[in-house]
Amino acid sequence: MTSNALFEPYAFGELTIANRIVMAPLTRNRAGAGLVATDLMADYYAQRATAGLIISEATQVSRQGQGYQDTPGIYTLDQVDGWRKVTDAVHAKGGRMIAQLWHVGRVSHVDLQDGGAAPVAPSAIRAQTKTVVNNAFVDVSEPRALALDELPGVIKDFRNAALNAIKAGFDGVEVHGANGYLLDQFAKDGANVRTDAYGGSVENRARLMIEVTAAVAEAVGANRTGVRLSPVSPANGVSTSDPQPQFDYIVDRLNALGIAYIHVVEGATGGPRDVAPFDFGSLRKRFDGVYIANNGYDLNLATTRLAEGKADLFAFGRPFIANPDLVERLKTGRPLAALDPATLYGGGAKGYTDYPTATATVAA
Repeated sequence: MTSNALFEPYAFGELTIANRIVMAPLTRNRAGAGLVATDLMADYYAQRATAGLIISEATQVSRQGQGYQDTPGIYTLDQVDGWRKVTDAVHAKGGRMIAQLWHVGRVSHVDLQDGGAAPVAPSAIRAQTKTVVNNAFVDVSEPRALALDELPGVIKDFRNAALNAIKAGFDGVEVHGANGYLLDQFAKDGANVRTDAYGGSVENRARLMIEVTAAVAEAVGANRTGVRLSPVSPANGVSTSDPQPQFDYIVDRLNALGIAYIHVVEGATGGPRDVAPFDFGSLRKRFDGVYIANNGYDLNLATTRLAEGKADLFAFGRPFIANPDLVERLKTGRPLAALDPATLYGGGAKGYTDYPTATATVAA
């Protein structure tokens, strides 16, 4: 049996978690009518509650924030009630869970927007990516640029969603500032060519992310707030010419807010870690809170990086899909099961809650 600090309890913010392994947010497109979290989703997350911390699948803060079919929201009372069933199930198993708050920005389609409206973005630049609509992958729609007087409404949506998350029983919230979605779009000059106070300079492009995070932290407490970042990921067609100064500045500002953690995608989301030059150690040094490292981690890499002090917690994504008992498998050296790609997005229990634990497989 493997014995190392990865499997020991860890305290940060207001939480004490059972181990340093985090279940990363994973979009599965299984929300019910009204984009409400379902009983099946409660079963799915409860099965994985041995993770030290679960970060929920990305959850839209408003109707405008939706970019994919059947993804859950947290802006209506029914949605709050649905998520309460999930958090109750996770807590009953001894787990801890944080809600990831999401606005997709330009990564959307008119069929998902109220009245068939165009998706919104920092600038009217179409993303080179696809989304899921009517059970099919389609090109995203042409966006329109958000007007300056609309931005306070976006900030308010994140703030209200954070308050709803706490009402729903989540242990904290994570602002989604990564993977080519709205806040990441504002931060990167490949998507943001504004000439007002939210475009141009490093400081201006960071402004919306910092203002959203400040509003969320004020609403629910900085010690219950985290932010996800992906400085060099090309996810959803977003790019920037100056990632190091841009994200050094963002982390400096987030650190000044006193938030609990940053959750950093190191490299390309779900892809190579060395996709572009970047000093992730700079972010670690600039931030006084917890650093959650994500992307391509296995037991050996996580163990090594923990011993080197390069991260505090380690987020595993896809391995949690087919291995509800991932922590135990890593701890005991049992082999990992492979996921079924055909059941990743949408559907029911198949490929969702029917993956067995290692002990159940042996017993069979």
